[in-house]
Amino acid sequence: MSRTAPQLTLGIEEEYLLVDTETFELANAPEALIEECAGAMQGQVSPEFLQCQIEIGTKVCTDIAGARDELKRLRSTVAQHAARHGLAPIAASCHPFADWKQQIHTDKTRYNELEQALAGVARRLLICGMHVHVGIESPSQRIDLMNQLTYFLPHLLALSCSSPFWMGQDTGLCSYRLTVFDNLPRTGLPPLLNSWAEFERMTGVLVDLGIIEDASKIWWDLRPSWRFPTIEARICDVPTLLEDTLTIAALTQCFTRMLWRLAARNQRWRLYDNVLIGENRWRAQRYGVNEGMIDFGQREIVGFDVLAEEMVEILAEDAEALGCLAEVERVRDLVARGTSADRQRTVRQQRLEAGDDEQAAMRAVVSHLIDAFQDGL
Repeated sequence: MSRTAPQLTLGIEEEYLLVDTETFELANAPEALIEECAGAMQGQVSPEFLQCQIEIGTKVCTDIAGARDELKRLRSTVAQHAARHGLAPIAASCHPFADWKQQIHTDKTRYNELEQALAGVARRLLICGMHVHVGIESPSQRIDLMNQLTYFLPHLLALSCSSPFWMGQDTGLCSYRLTVFDNLPRTGLPPLLNSWAEFERMTGVLVDLGIIEDASKIWWDLRPSWRFPTIEARICDVPTLLEDTLTIAALTQCFTRMLWRLAARNQRWRLYDNVLIGENRWRAQRYGVNEGMIDFGQREIVGFDVLAEEMVEILAEDAEALGCLAEVERVRDLVARGTSADRQRTVRQQRLEAGDDEQAAMRAVVSHLIDAFQDGL
């Protein structure tokens, strides 16, 4: 392991839903909107599987300040062009009351093939996510760090939760999105890999059999990127607030650097079986930041207020080195006020207590999401 710190560049991808600003229902993206956004963002925007979705991706960023500038520009541009068509983007992993059976998938070869291959599972994919790429040049180092970083995936998911509702009902979960996505093949926590060669052999079998065309169809919660020299954290819901995205991205970058730092000192994070990590994954999916995580070393459940302090403490050196200490420290605020899922539930409850019926309360949730998308832009 090199003792020279890797650059650990950042890249962030976010998927948004488009809603009608009068009815708050989902709306398909007009061809003109996609063309306008593509012209303004030069390849950093694309349609997604469903016509009511749009995806953005930052350029490679050297630090969190650059990522903030990129996300502000991309979110603002999508919002401005959508407004011209009577639409607004929302950053939530599930629309509060839309019916997945009424959605239309985008007519592109890739998506047509996906729908054909995955059948009814694909048709339910009315979900959006956020991916964080952290640059690691060495393939073997990517695998080593990925094995250890898996431990922290449930923590990142818990902080990002934005999908409590599905088809007009409170699911009781903070990330319902994951229940939908987990129906796809090749999803979930990544397996423990011994080497880059093992990853290539594993994916090569599927490619040789014609099951997948390349490793981009490996949809684990964390994977080595097929296109870039990065590890890609894919477990998160799309955070509603810009600053929440940046906090989660900074944590992902800092966890990666912390694990590299340990390795440079001939230390490493203990590896736990996916059965155990899966329990924390479920706790994150179900409760968000409200019920804590299992600390397998202490063999007790630790509240997220304590976990937030521990994150700040163990990552302080790395956050200082990467220039993102403010973003990492902001995890305390995120935990104290709750996730997007918590805020959506609060809006619905307040409207019901004010006398609104269920339909009006759900529309108020979407209105809140529209406004929150603009926060910080």
